[in-house]
This record gives sequence, structure tokens and C-alpha cells, in this order.
Amino acid sequence: MKGIEQREQRSSETDGRPAWDDYFLDIVGLVAKRATCLRRRVGAALVRDRRILATGYNGAPSGLRHCLEIGCLREQNHIPSGERHELCRGLHAEQNAIIQAALHGVSVKGATLYCTNHPCIICAKMIINAGIVRIVVGGDYRDSLAEEMLTEAKIEVIRQ
Repeated sequence: MKGIEQREQRSSETDGRPAWDDYFLDIVGLVAKRATCLRRRVGAALVRDRRILATGYNGAPSGLRHCLEIGCLREQNHIPSGERHELCRGLHAEQNAIIQAALHGVSVKGATLYCTNHPCIICAKMIINAGIVRIVVGGDYRDSLAEEMLTEAKIEVIRQ
């Protein structure tokens, strides 16, 4: 498989086609546009063997009013970014992608997570236990404890 990936990477450099990581990061950028969070729009996709298994964006659980309708609980309570993740109506994009896969009976073991932002510590723990082996990040959000735990779990994290 590695030889195929190397050939495809070289091919993308000469024929104008995006490399696979760029392709899937572009897709999660589009997924993020569905987010209902007022603070940050995040998109995620779980991919194995170059096939999308599930996608997710940040927002309230299905069927519940979201922040676009009722306002942001975190803003109302002056909660800084990166703190008190539990004080929010929304689920993170990574969580929603993992949940969607589970809901439809799709294993994510061995998958790559593409995400517009680096996972927080809560998502990192879910990623580790879900058996995800690689993360490709397109954004700038940082969580040092999440980074430390992902490194300890030997999950490859690539920043684009």
C-alpha cells in the first residue's frame, strides 16, 4: 500500500490533483459549514482505505435546539475556549463522527480522523479508545494534554 500512496503523492504533484490528505481536509472544511456552534465551526471525517466511514460537525444533539436558535451557553457564562467542555449544548465534530459510525454499525478501528481543528482532551480519549490510528489536522486549536495523550497512545498526528 505504501508504494501506491507514494505514487499517488507524486502524481498529485504533477497532475494538479490533490493529495489524499488535502482532499479529505477539503471535505471536512465543507462539513464544518453545517456546524451550529456560534464560536467555532469544526468538521471531521473518519476515513479508512480512502473511503469515508462517517462525518461529523459540532452542534447540539439531534432533535434539540441548537445555539443558532437559543444562543451560546458558553458565551452567556463567559467560559473561555478550551475550558469546561462539559458546559455546552453541542457535541464536538470528532464525537459526532464516532457516534455516527457507531449508530450505523461501522467500525472505525484503524481509521484516520481528518479534522479542521486539533481534538480536545475529551475527543482525544474517545479517539484512542475507538482505535483510530492517525489524525490529520487542518486548523490551529491546541490542547497540550490531548497532544500528550495522543503521543503516548502512539497515534500519528499530522498538521497540514
